[in-house]
Amino acid sequence: MKKSKQTKAAYVISFAVLLLILAAGCSDTGGNKASSTAADGVAAKEKIKVNVAINGSLNALVILKNKGWLEEEFKALNAEVVWSEFSSGPPILESLSAKRVDLSLLGDGATISGASAGLPFQVIALLSKGAKFNAILVPPDSPIQSVKDLKGKKVGLAKGTTAHVYLLKVLATYGLSIDDVELINLQPDDGAAAFASGQLDAWGTWDPHITNLTKTNKARTIAWDEDNILAPSSLIGRTEFLNEHPKVVTTFLKSYKRAIDWMNTNQEETAAIFADRVKIPKDIMKSLVANLSFTVSGYTNEALQAQQQSADQLLEHGFIKKKLDFQSVVNNEWIEKVAK
Repeated sequence: MKKSKQTKAAYVISFAVLLLILAAGCSDTGGNKASSTAADGVAAKEKIKVNVAINGSLNALVILKNKGWLEEEFKALNAEVVWSEFSSGPPILESLSAKRVDLSLLGDGATISGASAGLPFQVIALLSKGAKFNAILVPPDSPIQSVKDLKGKKVGLAKGTTAHVYLLKVLATYGLSIDDVELINLQPDDGAAAFASGQLDAWGTWDPHITNLTKTNKARTIAWDEDNILAPSSLIGRTEFLNEHPKVVTTFLKSYKRAIDWMNTNQEETAAIFADRVKIPKDIMKSLVANLSFTVSGYTNEALQAQQQSADQLLEHGFIKKKLDFQSVVNNEWIEKVAK
């Protein structure tokens, strides 16, 4: 009987030891699982999405997309590019407000109107001071010979763009105002169609339309070579994105500069890429590219003064509602980091 009690006690002790072993095993397995999950979490860290908007057809963003250089450089930063394309700046501002655009380029009109409205972006580089960037086109056989002849005429352009600012400035130099013309708001593609079909007396636009239409004798310019009318273009970045991902931004700028340098030393291939994109003859595009100067730099005093003058004129004519100190939205530190 005593032996039976001892045997029973031994069974109880053995069972208890087994429970402890199982408990320890479960605890260890749980710990390993937690460690594994944590490790997986690091390995599967969500990629940084970089929303880059191409504005227009003749710029380094087109080359960056074509060459895949951003995708190549962003791999080391666990980042990926999400490309979008726009024909002008105002729609980009809408997407930027909705956090669908992080980095892009804008002409003077969109930059000024967006900054005046308090949209959350910084100007991070100057791309061009904008001499001979815009033009006013008329049909070859039009009786309009001068800007003065635009009074009472239908002028098409995309409101809020660099062409809009240019028209305002050109009219002022001839003693006219925007109220002296019938302004038709058309995005570039719609403007091209309306001009070709004779629905417009004049069209405010930029290249490749200027060069393509004048070289093929489908238009002539009544204003283009006014070198004192500047239209600076800018690289911009959404403020929250700039603050959260500074390494991505500097990598983007380095890649942009790489594209600029490549374009300036490979003009023929650049022209071929652009010509294929906009479907105009390669020889026309070659002549256009040969006359362009592709740059990226910090904002200069000359460009700042041009932007401030434009902002003041837009305010005077009611196209922006708040006075803008343009320099307050410019941050040259980004491009200066790349230049070092």
